[in-house]
Amino acid sequence: ATLTSLAEAVRIDDICRKHGKAFIKADIQGVFASVFCDFGDAFEVTDVDGEQPHSGIVAGITPGATTLITSVEDDRLEFESGDMVVFSEVEGMTEMNTIGPVKVLSAKPHSLEIEVDTTGFGAYVKGGIVTQVKQPKTLHFKSLSESIDAPGEFLMSDFSKFDRPPLLHVGFRAIDEFVASQGRAPKPGDVADASAVMEIANRMNQNNEAVKVDEKVLGHLASTWSAELNPMAAAFGGVVGQEVVKSASGKFHPIFQWFYFDSIESLPEEPLSAEELAPEGSRYDDQIAVFGRSMQRKLEAANVFLVGAGALGCEFMKNMALMGVSCGASGMLTVTDDDTIEKSNLSRQFLFRDWDIGNAKSSVAGAAAKKINPGLNLEALQNRVSPDTEEVFNGEFWASKDLIVNALDNVNARLYVDSRCVYFGKPLLESGTLGTKCNTQNIIPGLTENYGATRDPPEKSAPMCTLHSFPHNIQHCLTFARSEFEGLLEKTPADANAYLENPEKFVHDVTHSSDAAAKENLRGVFDALITDRCST
Repeated sequence: ATLTSLAEAVRIDDICRKHGKAFIKADIQGVFASVFCDFGDAFEVTDVDGEQPHSGIVAGITPGATTLITSVEDDRLEFESGDMVVFSEVEGMTEMNTIGPVKVLSAKPHSLEIEVDTTGFGAYVKGGIVTQVKQPKTLHFKSLSESIDAPGEFLMSDFSKFDRPPLLHVGFRAIDEFVASQGRAPKPGDVADASAVMEIANRMNQNNEAVKVDEKVLGHLASTWSAELNPMAAAFGGVVGQEVVKSASGKFHPIFQWFYFDSIESLPEEPLSAEELAPEGSRYDDQIAVFGRSMQRKLEAANVFLVGAGALGCEFMKNMALMGVSCGASGMLTVTDDDTIEKSNLSRQFLFRDWDIGNAKSSVAGAAAKKINPGLNLEALQNRVSPDTEEVFNGEFWASKDLIVNALDNVNARLYVDSRCVYFGKPLLESGTLGTKCNTQNIIPGLTENYGATRDPPEKSAPMCTLHSFPHNIQHCLTFARSEFEGLLEKTPADANAYLENPEKFVHDVTHSSDAAAKENLRGVFDALITDRCST
């Protein structure tokens, strides 16, 4: 349910509960948003976090009333107290392989204590794998009518605003009553309407000492209530979409049950005049009602550089077109991406269609964005942003931009764009997605650290000396197998082809090389062409 009164939402929720259907109510009101979920009396979540079950290699088992499990030194265990685990491939103490899921009493990086008595088991010899067993979780949702007065705990989005969700719960109810009685929403910037909302909120909250009614926050809520902002719609469309998937699949923990959000920080510090907030009869009137005409003119005149036109790039271009960014006479959105559209892109890069396969991403996405808003001034390029293209993206180009937006899929490109932004003092919006996970970073010169100031920890890799002596865990074995695969099916055939193409040069290079592996390569070529030559 969206854009429905509280009374109507209660009626729909009651119907859904009667027929065993999930119900979601979501609203965006200016820079505020609300989501409510009711998935029934007993909703089972089969996988709370969607992560792969943790596992570890057993190096030792100390029997007792509670049993201590230790792992190999270089295998850090990821278990937590309360996890349920099972064992396999244990030699000697084979009873461990048959016991059901057992509870972890305490967990450390290289050991864990489990709730099982192993004093009567056989003597541990060697081996074993311990694996997490994910436990289902049953959630008991209350109906909307019940949870209005007893909302329970709210899902937090900003831990610096602990008191905000209960306040917004009162505020949303107060404005719902205002709309029901007045037949209209509060007017933008109208002091009388804001005061009326405050009066209703105080009356609703008179017996609730836990919530302090904040006049400033509810004033902003009343003033921006009637506006529908594209960024809010885009963000909470995604949130609600995820909740729909959760309700159908039982995977990932759903919102339980209320979620409130606000972005008051985005609003002007000083109240805007009635003239600033007055509608113009344009497609941007809702934005003007929140941020004012002057801000809208700035958005329209912005010169923006978007690096990447993939999944995030398409989303940014759509949002900018709907917001009117770079749609003024002096504005320009420059998009660059050296990639072309593939069939696999169509599942997530929504500005592309079947008939666009093989064409440049930036050009196709740009044309689609201009259909959304014909006033968008857009230049589509097919250049990779790197040191090799500094004659295209030169000092004059960077100096002319007001904002840089990254929509990239690799760290090196991000670091390069970040270095350019630092050098030219330009703000950068950095973000990335991976499945159901995402990150975003707003980088403002002189106020925040830049993207390259912090680095992610290096990915775990298996040392080659370990692989060739004793690969003892799954990561080592997989890396060893990949090394063997590349040697047998990639490097050796490539060497054989190089020999066939120019035998004299290949033999000369091998015989005059100081690399000990070079002569081994020649042996590999001999085996590939003579000893083990394929007959098919």
